[in-house]
Amino acid sequence: MRYFYSSLFYLAIPFILLRLLWRGIKAPSYRHRWRERFALYGKRYPQNIIWFHAVSVGESEALFPLVKQIQQLHPDAKILITTTTPTGSARVKAVMQESVIHVYLPYDLPDAIYRFMRCFKPKMAVIMETEIWPNLFMACGKRGVPLYIINARLSEKSSRGYQKIPSLLQPALAQVRLVATQTEDDAKRFISIGADSDKVKILGNIKFDIEVPKEIIEQGMQIKIDLFAGRFVWLIASTHKDEESIFLAAYQELKKNIPELLLVLVPRHPERFSEVKKLCEQQQLGVVLRTAKEKVSLETDVYLADTLGELKMLYASADVAFVGGSMVPNGGHNILEAAAVGVPVMFGPYMTNFKDIAQGVLAAKAALQCQGNESLMLNLLMLYNQPSCRLALVANAKSFVIQNQGATDKICKTLCLTMVE
Repeated sequence: MRYFYSSLFYLAIPFILLRLLWRGIKAPSYRHRWRERFALYGKRYPQNIIWFHAVSVGESEALFPLVKQIQQLHPDAKILITTTTPTGSARVKAVMQESVIHVYLPYDLPDAIYRFMRCFKPKMAVIMETEIWPNLFMACGKRGVPLYIINARLSEKSSRGYQKIPSLLQPALAQVRLVATQTEDDAKRFISIGADSDKVKILGNIKFDIEVPKEIIEQGMQIKIDLFAGRFVWLIASTHKDEESIFLAAYQELKKNIPELLLVLVPRHPERFSEVKKLCEQQQLGVVLRTAKEKVSLETDVYLADTLGELKMLYASADVAFVGGSMVPNGGHNILEAAAVGVPVMFGPYMTNFKDIAQGVLAAKAALQCQGNESLMLNLLMLYNQPSCRLALVANAKSFVIQNQGATDKICKTLCLTMVE
């Protein structure tokens, strides 16, 4: 089955390259460093590395505290972090700088995986969340590389899909030393697709161990004073296509009751910045770009954050935050960053990617879920009119985050045992 899978992958290469080129029209970074995706490197890299893989921004942000902890315990360890997306790559470079090696993860092609393994000779491989690559996993097994899946999660839908290809998945999962899942349901699903039950442990979600430096919060509060003075700031984070129009319509209705309302939009993907700006202008709304470094005026309706890596700071500048990707069927995004910063949190009905966290914060009365446009506006009005409710949400959210912390320490101890073998 794996040979058939590999053959299909090779046949798909022209289409994969065309897709990279197409995405590169709006986001030029997709055209850059494409050789890395085939493990074609123009220089020599250190070998015998500890290798971590995080797909994009969310996984990378969650991974950083773990990597930093390992660096403190093993300062001589050479660490590689791979990502799949340019935005994830940018965060690795911005946060970890020269303290780690970074390249894109190569495609799961036998020859590319061979070159990758030969180049870096990893001593340990640590994969975040749900990345299961048959050729990569088999290569780790063949070379005796201890392989871990950490912060592992698997949706019911993905589980059903994987169960249809057991001859491809089960040999790959047999190479894994440990699957450290977020929840009991995730553990059951990994076992259902072929993971050895003895190798599956529930260690929790490292996204609860989020780090928000005090200076980041202070910078955000200063933005509120310097740029947003006198405005009630409603920040919409990580928005997707067709989602901004929902909030722009809501803003124009809410403005009738909240004259000082300011909408701060933070699109998820940088290639959409100009598209969102144009959408605002088409609705005759006053827009100020973050990169313009200008104060908002009384005529400003929307502050568009056309930058990367500033979301935590912008959360700290807001009176209320809505975490996007959840008003359209995209599966939602991580709400824990906003909770950790200390801003009241709202989110929409589509939270399949963060189902357990969403259920947890709602049970703890630590966030508000909006089922549609009407509840979106009603909840925002309620939070505007009831400062005590905002304070209660913030206090409950911080308690919820603290109560669920500790996964990073558990995973770190497990990985360090392997590092000293």
